[in-house]
Amino acid sequence: MKSMLWNKISVAATAVLAVVFLILWLQSGPLVPIEPRVPGRDNAPTGDAALPRGDALSQARLIVRQQGEPAAQPQELPGLWPHFRGPDFDNVVKDSPPLVIPPDPQSMKVLWKIPLGEGYAAAAVRHGRVYVLDYDQENLADALRCLSLADGQEFWRFTYPVKIKRNHGMSRTLPAVSEEYVVALGPKCHVSCLEAKSGKKLWMLDLIRDFGTAEPLWYAGQCPLIEDGKAILAPGGTVLMMAVDCGSGQIVWQTPNPEKWQMTHSSIMPMDFAGRRMYVYCAGGGLVGVAADTGEVLWQTTAWKIRTNVPSPVIVGDGRIFLSGGYNKGSMMIQLKDEPGGIQVEILYELKPEVFGSDQQTPILYQDHLYGVRPDEQLVCLDLAGQVLWASGGADTFGLGPYLIADGRIFVLNDTGELTVVEATPRAYRPQQRLQVLDGHDCWGPITLVHGRMILRDLTSMVCLDLGGG
Repeated sequence: MKSMLWNKISVAATAVLAVVFLILWLQSGPLVPIEPRVPGRDNAPTGDAALPRGDALSQARLIVRQQGEPAAQPQELPGLWPHFRGPDFDNVVKDSPPLVIPPDPQSMKVLWKIPLGEGYAAAAVRHGRVYVLDYDQENLADALRCLSLADGQEFWRFTYPVKIKRNHGMSRTLPAVSEEYVVALGPKCHVSCLEAKSGKKLWMLDLIRDFGTAEPLWYAGQCPLIEDGKAILAPGGTVLMMAVDCGSGQIVWQTPNPEKWQMTHSSIMPMDFAGRRMYVYCAGGGLVGVAADTGEVLWQTTAWKIRTNVPSPVIVGDGRIFLSGGYNKGSMMIQLKDEPGGIQVEILYELKPEVFGSDQQTPILYQDHLYGVRPDEQLVCLDLAGQVLWASGGADTFGLGPYLIADGRIFVLNDTGELTVVEATPRAYRPQQRLQVLDGHDCWGPITLVHGRMILRDLTSMVCLDLGGG
């Protein structure tokens, strides 16, 4: 009897010791190293449901680093990049001085380089101030930063807490900046409007909370627009598009969204047609043109729709719009027609992705030709009828990197930070120079070029190069 009792006590004691040992072992951490997630290769679910959203708007704050105007960059110096794709929304620099590309990286003049949180958000520039939407991974906050174009010194930063998991980068939009205001759209659809010079908060919106926006896969990629003192946004929730007065934060007009078209990564492009200013947008359910003065839908079509559309519409002129996308979509040219019953949409042609499509970057219209990188990663030139005039070939590929045109040349950046300079001509593919300008990876953020100063970024840093000869 005593033996049986002793055996039961021994078993109970052993069980207790096992539980204690298990708890201590779990608290001690891993006994072998765990391989970290590789930046840019995460596959986190959209929405980050495990992370509380919180009230970011009430906790926003401004941090002032230094006062005064940007050194060595007077207000009258030419050059402006006020929003996505530059002053004319076409990624073509028209006021650039002759650009000097050094023969090797060692002779490249680097004006400044700064670290950034993971992402692809690029720079807007006005009056020697650089505006970039960053993510502060240490403090778990979006950070709209204002820097000096001359030396990269920070004037101020505006932050608000947002918990974001790594999911192919975090921040990926450009702010829009006017003489008075700067407007930014954060990864989780927070909109902030500040005084451009001081960084003083004017108003904020939470598009998910206030307008039922569905957070896009891989976070928000739509770049906001400022026209006539109004911020133009496409929430894609209860409201398809809207205009907000930058000074007061009051909504000027709203476009109804009865078909529940969702927000995409594409950005709104202005267009003039039939005597009216309109905003063209690739929403999740189709393509739409909205009146700039009233928000009225002037036309729409479901002939072009990609739920995760990334490239923006290219306004060709004479009522034509060129559209391109990934996911085996290819590309399309449409024609708007001003008919008695309203504006009608005609498809001029469609191209298969092997002819031309675009996974990420928006093609460039330059001197009546289209230039872009298609899904096989080749740089190609098309005429406006959709004929391929040249392709860079399998030996010259560029991944998902950005490109712009300046000084008669195409500047195209590949995934690993090599910059290739190509003559912008429809006659043939004529590369001129190659230069390694970044040493990171996922160099996907759009390029900014202001008065010979080229701003580029990789996943975790931003650099400003002097290509204008000082």
